[in-house]
Amino acid sequence: MRDDRLCDGNLPLEPDAFVGRSTELAELSRLLEHSRLVTVTGPGGIGKSRLAARAALGTGAWRVELAPVRDPEFVDYAVVEAFGLTDHTTRLPRETLLAHLTEPGRELLLILDGFEHLVDACAELVTDLLSRVPGLRVLAVGRRPLSVAGERVFALEPLAPDEAVELFVDRAVRQGVSAAADPDVRELCRRLDGIPLAVELAAGRLRALSPGQLLERLDDRFRLLTGGGRDALPRHRTLRTAIGWSHELCTPQERLLWSRLSVFAGPFDLEAVEYVCVGNGLAEQDVLDVLTELLAQSVVGREETATGVRYRMLDTVRAYGADWLEATGDAARLRRRHRDWYLGLATWCELDWFSPRQAEVAARVEAELPNLRDALDHCLADPDEAHLGQYLAGSLWFYWAGCGRLSEGRHWLEQAVRLESDNELSRLKALWVLGYVAILQGDHVPALAALHECREEAELSANPTAVAYAEHRTGCLALVTDDMPRAETLLRSALERYRDIGELNSNVLMGQVELAMTRAFQGDLPEAVRLCQDVRRVCEDHGERWTRSYALYVLAYAAWSKGELRAARELLTDCLGAAHAFHDLLGSVLSIELLALITAAEGDPAEAAVLQGAAAAMWPSVGLPLFGSAYYNAPHELCEAMAREGLGDERYEECVRAGGRLGREAAVARALGRPLEALPSPRGPARHTQGAVAMQEPAASPTRKGGETAG
Repeated sequence: MRDDRLCDGNLPLEPDAFVGRSTELAELSRLLEHSRLVTVTGPGGIGKSRLAARAALGTGAWRVELAPVRDPEFVDYAVVEAFGLTDHTTRLPRETLLAHLTEPGRELLLILDGFEHLVDACAELVTDLLSRVPGLRVLAVGRRPLSVAGERVFALEPLAPDEAVELFVDRAVRQGVSAAADPDVRELCRRLDGIPLAVELAAGRLRALSPGQLLERLDDRFRLLTGGGRDALPRHRTLRTAIGWSHELCTPQERLLWSRLSVFAGPFDLEAVEYVCVGNGLAEQDVLDVLTELLAQSVVGREETATGVRYRMLDTVRAYGADWLEATGDAARLRRRHRDWYLGLATWCELDWFSPRQAEVAARVEAELPNLRDALDHCLADPDEAHLGQYLAGSLWFYWAGCGRLSEGRHWLEQAVRLESDNELSRLKALWVLGYVAILQGDHVPALAALHECREEAELSANPTAVAYAEHRTGCLALVTDDMPRAETLLRSALERYRDIGELNSNVLMGQVELAMTRAFQGDLPEAVRLCQDVRRVCEDHGERWTRSYALYVLAYAAWSKGELRAARELLTDCLGAAHAFHDLLGSVLSIELLALITAAEGDPAEAAVLQGAAAAMWPSVGLPLFGSAYYNAPHELCEAMAREGLGDERYEECVRAGGRLGREAAVARALGRPLEALPSPRGPARHTQGAVAMQEPAASPTRKGGETAG
């Protein structure tokens, strides 16, 4: 006899509103329409069960809760029990189940929820049922795939920021609290990774704590985020229990790697894991297999980036692993290995900056920035490692100066040079890099102090490399403060020193560009062009794009001075495209300033004023506009005078305001005369992992007592 109850399903009514997930819900529903087996995967508390139940709503779905089942032999019994079937014969539960499911015309959806600790038994059951029950579809919900034929895997990500806030506010209302206007809510949800369980548990604390107080206590999130409803599954009542459930399912090696991966502050790649996490129970040759299992169990996520395949852990999962790492007593060793890897990475990236891989180096450092910051913090917090922090901060000069990170670089460099260290070379490098960054920001007094100290100490220790860099950057300071004779003298001397010691890199070539600028400002355009054509040739020989863009800027200035407007525009277009690709805000805004003048000279004062407004809006993110230099400011003033004459003051100001509202991306697109989507891709095209700076061992980094770092 047909059991009509099977058509009704057993999904309970949801007591709470279902918030967000519209995109995920649509995609999961689509998969269920076209596949007989779909598995929703993701870490604990991510909302897999709620999404699956929502997608199955109204379909007559039957859910089997497998978390309480510990013995694989009882999986079949759990399914039979969920259907409410009774059988007093000697048949096995699988036979009872098949007898009821194979009745002609029957179609239903079976949800297997929480199967991750019973993967083999569930995989065998699903394979058997799907092969023998034509009208059956299965929606599996767990922290890893079943890995059977025909399975479609749907990996669930955390809530989007707006949806996480919406969920928090909705659950706050249940507590009788209005949190909609609280500015701390968004940051709280971000710190909780947008994990629905964590967000709901945090909202449950609002009877006692404000969102701001919750933020202050998040370092102890596992104690704070407890108190799930009595009707919640046991593994969902506290955040620690939810994450701990995944931990219980791991083998000892998987738990070990999980704890060690917690030393990474952001995304990481396989090479880093194979160096940092090995030893004391985990061999290098085993790392890939163990990492693959953590990926399968949703402990670690995988993503494709411009630098290849990378892995990441949610902060909450990382925090759980960090607790275990501390308990093992191995945390200090792991942090040292993490520091060593990123010191080596910075060393290789600095060397590779002067090469055809420049765009890849920029992308690699951008991707590794959270880990590099962590390494800097680690070094600068320990007086015995101060020289390593100075070395690391100085080695990243190309990133601070060339990739739009002047303010952050200044922060780290100032911290580094305040510290005493027993490695003079590291400190000398940090000093001249600090001076360079401060110059680019237009902060001249601190720049001069840092460079003067560097020069004095370098001469006392007879360090010709550090002397050359200090002299070079002092010449650069003279350039932007309009002392052209002194700038020319210092820059020529520095270039001679570079030749004597055999130094050739982006810095050296930039010194030649700066010398060319002094000649151009003094009216010697042929010499400026000769110098920059030479730089352009060397850069193209070495695949260098960043310094080349500044050489193009000087060549464009010379072309404009000679009335060659078309050539000047072509050069500036190339220059701006390269600067934007590196996120070099200084190079970008200088190019736009000069393009505004070219535009005015071409007879379009309105567009010139718009570009001036766009540049004015960009300068605060760089530093002192046009360095406060009369020479650099002269083209700006000429452009403004031409535009005002053509438009009148009121119309000019209106166009400037319009340019100021563009935003950086739109401003660059406008200056290049291209749509936004046609802009050069920042950091260059996507690459596979080995296409960037691939490393198996960290590059030589300074020991506690030595290591050349000054140039």
